[in-house]
Amino acid sequence: MDRGVLKVILLAVFLISATSDPVTKTQDVNIYSFYINSTVTSRYATTIITSRVANRLNESQEIFFEVKIPKNAFISKFRMTIDGKSYDGVVKEKADAQQQYSRAVSRGQSAGLIKSVGRTLEEFKTSVNVAALSKVTFELTYEELLKRRLGKYELLINAQPMQAVKDFKINVHIHEKPGISFLEVKGDLSTDDLANAIKTTRADKDAWVTFYPTRDQQKRCKNCDKNGLKGDLLITYDVERQNPNGEMTVSNGYFVHNFAPSGLPRISKNVVFIIDRSGSMRGNKIVQTRLALLRILSDLAEDDHFGLITFDHQIELWKRELLKATKANLDDAKSFVKNIKDRGYTDINAAVLEGEKMINRHPQEGTASILILLTDGDPTTGETDTESIMSNVRKAIESKFPLYCLGFGYDVNFDFLTKMSLENNGVARRIYEDSDADLQLQGFYDEVAIPLLTDIQLNYIGVSNLTQTNFALYFNGSEIVVSGQITDNNVESISTDVIAISKGNKVTYHDAVISKDVTDVLPEHEDFMERLWAYLTVKQLLDKQVLLEGPEQEAVKNESLKLSLKYQFVTPLTSMVVTKPQEGDVEVADKPKEGKESHRPSVSSSGSHMIHSGTPSSRVMSSSRVMLQAVPDRTPVLRKLSRVGSHTRLVAPTHVVVSSIQVERHRIYANSPSHNILSSIHPPAILDRTAEFQTKGDIPLDAPIWTGVCKEDDILFYSQRSVDHTFRFAAGENSNRFLLAADGQSKPLCFDVLLHHKLRLLEDSSREFYMNGESQTTKTGFSKIAFHYKKSHNLTITTNSISYRNDQDNIDLLWGQNFTLSYTDGVDLIITCNKINVSMGDFSVSVLLHKNDGGVYLWPAVQQYPQDGSLTGIFGKYNISYEKAHEFNNPTLKIMDKNVNATWVHLKDSTKHSIPNVHCWLVSFDDVMNRKISDFIVTQI
Repeated sequence: MDRGVLKVILLAVFLISATSDPVTKTQDVNIYSFYINSTVTSRYATTIITSRVANRLNESQEIFFEVKIPKNAFISKFRMTIDGKSYDGVVKEKADAQQQYSRAVSRGQSAGLIKSVGRTLEEFKTSVNVAALSKVTFELTYEELLKRRLGKYELLINAQPMQAVKDFKINVHIHEKPGISFLEVKGDLSTDDLANAIKTTRADKDAWVTFYPTRDQQKRCKNCDKNGLKGDLLITYDVERQNPNGEMTVSNGYFVHNFAPSGLPRISKNVVFIIDRSGSMRGNKIVQTRLALLRILSDLAEDDHFGLITFDHQIELWKRELLKATKANLDDAKSFVKNIKDRGYTDINAAVLEGEKMINRHPQEGTASILILLTDGDPTTGETDTESIMSNVRKAIESKFPLYCLGFGYDVNFDFLTKMSLENNGVARRIYEDSDADLQLQGFYDEVAIPLLTDIQLNYIGVSNLTQTNFALYFNGSEIVVSGQITDNNVESISTDVIAISKGNKVTYHDAVISKDVTDVLPEHEDFMERLWAYLTVKQLLDKQVLLEGPEQEAVKNESLKLSLKYQFVTPLTSMVVTKPQEGDVEVADKPKEGKESHRPSVSSSGSHMIHSGTPSSRVMSSSRVMLQAVPDRTPVLRKLSRVGSHTRLVAPTHVVVSSIQVERHRIYANSPSHNILSSIHPPAILDRTAEFQTKGDIPLDAPIWTGVCKEDDILFYSQRSVDHTFRFAAGENSNRFLLAADGQSKPLCFDVLLHHKLRLLEDSSREFYMNGESQTTKTGFSKIAFHYKKSHNLTITTNSISYRNDQDNIDLLWGQNFTLSYTDGVDLIITCNKINVSMGDFSVSVLLHKNDGGVYLWPAVQQYPQDGSLTGIFGKYNISYEKAHEFNNPTLKIMDKNVNATWVHLKDSTKHSIPNVHCWLVSFDDVMNRKISDFIVTQI
């Protein structure tokens, strides 16, 4: 997690559903109690969220419970209690949970519970139908070992219950055997308005923080609104460190050793920064990287030695040797940094190997060497096989010094960076594309800026089942933690010897404690030490599993799984199965993978997406989304929805007779007394067939009004949209050929781009719009096109399927399904059998699916874009003009005051379904774009 050792972030949100008006809905639900209790003992935090909710309606309604927890935490318990009966989540092996989940899906039941949100959070969400005038209690428990960074531990508690709660309490109890050296409470909720609601009590080994705001305070504080509290408490603390040998604690047959000696002389370091400057680093990435490097260089100590390597498809060294961090050298290095420009491909292999050579050319006794790699993508040139790269790097470094990998953004191959770091005694950290990316980079460097010990080995007598005991480096402000099991009851004491290197000199630390339990913890937490050991063991086994193969990997995986099941941890190997009271309705909670939103799309065997309506009564959801489902073993249905404010409402069951329907944007009018409203269907289409069917608010998609022969004009057009055909897209031989209309000329220009590229097609960073494409490897056309808009909207189109993701919806479709989706923030998708119209803000693009001559490929056609933005990409060139300079034996055009060679050619225009023949002036890419093709290459689309 970023910067903090523990970030326990909780967000409780209740989304209500019933048949009454959504405006008054929340008044019929009373969150009458909301508690967050966090207990920290020897840095091990156990947090319990308990929320009690009453349904005050005279009818049942569905109540949603949503919390956000740290990515490093393991959920260990979930319980719902209704009418005195409890429903517990059960942790199972992922395969077993999948079978139970699949059986539930086949019956049309619910989907997964956990997904990644933001930098450090995972969202747990579930719901339950609560009877009239009844109550439900939700209880979620999760656990995490606090990790010390920059000399402190942090506990961040975010509270957002979505209404003022009469009985609202946050209780934090910290118990540390050596004593607490300092404690501070900050955060959004630590303001003058709420100052008297926060109380801190300190004793020698204990600290208590309570937060009991009144209902009136929850509405009137600075960071509050009509929905109550909205903010966080940040509790920062550290412990006394009077014993240089560290702190050993024994409890219930287990022990933990926290080793963080202070007062040591700093070790001079040899650090090499390896910076990706490929084309995909363009824009804010390269700007923020330069800014962070300038700050880091200013923080180097004069006895440090450093080197700078920048790379794309070429490697550039600031200096061949490591140089001392003198003022003159730093000034020269800063000038070099200021001139780092984005360009070219990505040769990670050559860059890292050059960094290793640079360090080995500068051997010095009593120093610590570090390699830091920053990249934002996959290797695209030189050695591109990641397994070969890892092997080359591992053989070159030979465990002599650590490699830290910083992955910039979500396009980076983070699995590759993680494994390469772990293989070389380092760690990988994701740097998020945001306004503070430079601070994230600097923050990581601060953690490794001051090495104090190298080659640390911890040895113990009288214990077994130890966690990791060898560490390459110990940095100022960090902490080494080792835990184990006391298996010999006859051992009266546990002894430890720590051997390490300090500035080239061997140092030894020795300590011993009695083996009997000497901790003074509460009975309900008496097993905390065992659970701490299990948590740390599972975490380290999961890392170790990444490095192994074959039988060794399987053995480590089985051991990790065994512990996860024993202690009921939700880990990447397990899932929590929650069985609800409604006829065995099942949900499954999976641990998301880093950098990816984990979801179990409710799918049939064919992969169709499902969103369920739940109970027969209608629902009001908390998003403005359209809900489409294709239910396994049942007729595909389109849920009838109407918008109310920012909500989407399912229309009540009805018997519909359809004879003639005029489909318009956001409405469907039928010859039916109900005049139901269907959200997000676009004009203009007349569907004239008679169909009669009985439905509970569903219209079968395979009814005559929705099926028929696929036509180019089937529900394809945007209402009231201007269309600009400036760009067209066509095919050349062994290349993709782009057509570009020229101002004042009837004959367009065209240019070629060789196949097998991932291209930046159109980008407007000011509007947060990005369109990229991946060309086919042997034939013209595209195999994949992706759209990204305002960070939350992500659309991926392939020749087989269409996948759309945002913060709330995950929709997967196959070509051939008529489907329309509309969102309030300007995102519209209209899909027919062979075309999808994409509208995102000020941009409109049609992507056509072509099938001919035995081939299948995609072609995009930009229909509309703003001409006042800073457009870049292949399609970012507009308002271009040319003049004819010569037109006979050697045709020449004058483009941007430059005479260029041109050839009159014909080609097939794939922006049309009919693929007509057109003619154009073929010129070189460089001449028309005034840039190299490498500037438009991306590593991930």
